[in-house]
Amino acid sequence: MILVLPGLYIGSVSDVTDVQALQDAGITHILTVDSAEQKDLPPSSQNKFIHLLDDSSADLLSYLPECLEFLKSALGTPGSCVLVHCHAGVSRSAAVIAAYMMNTTGCTLEEAYRRLQDKKADIKIHEEFVNQLGLFEEMGCKVDISSASYKQFRLQKVTQKYPELQKVPREVFASDPASLGQNKEILFRCRKCRRSLFRAGSILNHALGDGPAAFAHKKMAPLQALDLTKCTSFFVEPVQWMEGALLGVLDGQLLCPKCNAKLGSFNWYGDRCSCGRWVTPAFQVHKNRVDEVKPVPIHGR
Repeated sequence: MILVLPGLYIGSVSDVTDVQALQDAGITHILTVDSAEQKDLPPSSQNKFIHLLDDSSADLLSYLPECLEFLKSALGTPGSCVLVHCHAGVSRSAAVIAAYMMNTTGCTLEEAYRRLQDKKADIKIHEEFVNQLGLFEEMGCKVDISSASYKQFRLQKVTQKYPELQKVPREVFASDPASLGQNKEILFRCRKCRRSLFRAGSILNHALGDGPAAFAHKKMAPLQALDLTKCTSFFVEPVQWMEGALLGVLDGQLLCPKCNAKLGSFNWYGDRCSCGRWVTPAFQVHKNRVDEVKPVPIHGR
C-alpha cells in the first residue's frame, strides 16, 4: 500500500487483508476495482466495489463517474483516507487514480501516469485503459455521454459484449424523434416521405480518412467519379426505429420506417466512409436520402 496523494493510497488485494496496516494508515474508505468483490473488508470502513476485468473488453470509462464521485466525497471529508486497489495494484487501480488526478488537478494523462510511476515503479496500466483515459482527456477529463466519441466507444463495447447481437441494451438506442415533441435541435427527415429519422445530436462525426488512398485496392471505375475527400453519408448512433432491423443481424440495409425507402446501411463490425475513414460500428445514412430541417424560432419564446 503506497501513498500517491494526500489521503489517497494505491494497493493490491493483499493490502485489504492487512488490518493493522489499514489502521496504521488511517484508511476510512476502500474502493475495489476488480473481478471479484472482497468479502473480508473492515466493517469500520466505507467500501465500494466496481466489477471490472483487466482486459481489452473492459469498459472502465463508464464507471469513472461513480469512482470519481466516491473519491471526491471521501477525500472531501476531513480525516478520511482512501485505498484504491485492484488485484495486483498496477493497472485498474492506477487507471482510476490517474483519472482522479486528471479530473481534479488538470494534469495530462502522460503527467498523471508519470507521477504514479514515480510513486510506484511497477505500475503498468493496461493499453485498453490508457486508450480510454485518452478519450477521457479528450472529453475534458470528464465523461460526457453526449460526446460523439463516447457514443462510438460505447457502441464498440456493445459489439464486443454481445457478439451475437441478439440482445443490445436499450440505452444504446437514441430516442425516435418522431415520438418526441418539438425540439430546438436540427432534425433530419426522409426526403421521400418526410418522416423524422434522427437529430443532429445523433451524428457521430469522424476525422476525414485518406481519400483515394483508402480505396487503392479497388480497381473500380465508378470510384474515379466520386469525391473521395468528402463524406457522402452521415454516421449516426442507432435510433429506436432501427432496433428491429439491427438485432441479431451483422449487417444490412437501413430503410425508412414509414415509406420503406432505402436510406443507407449498417454493419456492427464497421464500414468505410466515402472519405476513406473506417468507422466501427457503422450506421450510415446517405446524405442525399435525407433533408436537414432547422427549427424555426418563435418570437416571444
